[in-house]
Amino acid sequence: MRGAEGRRVVVGVSGSMGSLTALHRAVDEARRIRAELVAVLAWLPPDGEVAQRHVVTPPAIDFRRAAADRLLETIDSAFGGAGPGVPWQGIVARGRPGPALVESADRAGDLLVIGAGRRDGLRRLMFPSVVRYCVAHAACPVLAVPPSPLLSDLVSAHRRLSRWLPFDARQLTEGTP
Repeated sequence: MRGAEGRRVVVGVSGSMGSLTALHRAVDEARRIRAELVAVLAWLPPDGEVAQRHVVTPPAIDFRRAAADRLLETIDSAFGGAGPGVPWQGIVARGRPGPALVESADRAGDLLVIGAGRRDGLRRLMFPSVVRYCVAHAACPVLAVPPSPLLSDLVSAHRRLSRWLPFDARQLTEGTP
């Protein structure tokens, strides 16, 4: 089922907190403009494209199927069994996230929604910015969604807890009849 006039809201999903925030915003935008939601999950083989070219036998794991399962799990964890509440389709695209998203949002009437995520110095050096790539190359408007405030709370709580010694819950039940 297509949204009104074939309008689409394309969103990048990975299962991360940032992509879940972007996914919820994309659903809000799709509902607002009566558009179809297109959830895109990009994937690469674990050893990269170059390594896969030299593989003689087919891989033991169907990576595309695993990516499709992850996409469905992400939609389910974000919205439950009822789904997003707007017409939607999922795309599992082999490739790097930036090019895969730009290729998927290839219509002038599309809106590309992407999570901006946290970009510390090391991550910025190791991984190119998907948001920057999409803004530079997309043929449609790009909406970069900032991380949820809950993410900074989660990181802060994790930092505090990681300083404590590990705790084994079985200690609570030992010696109890």
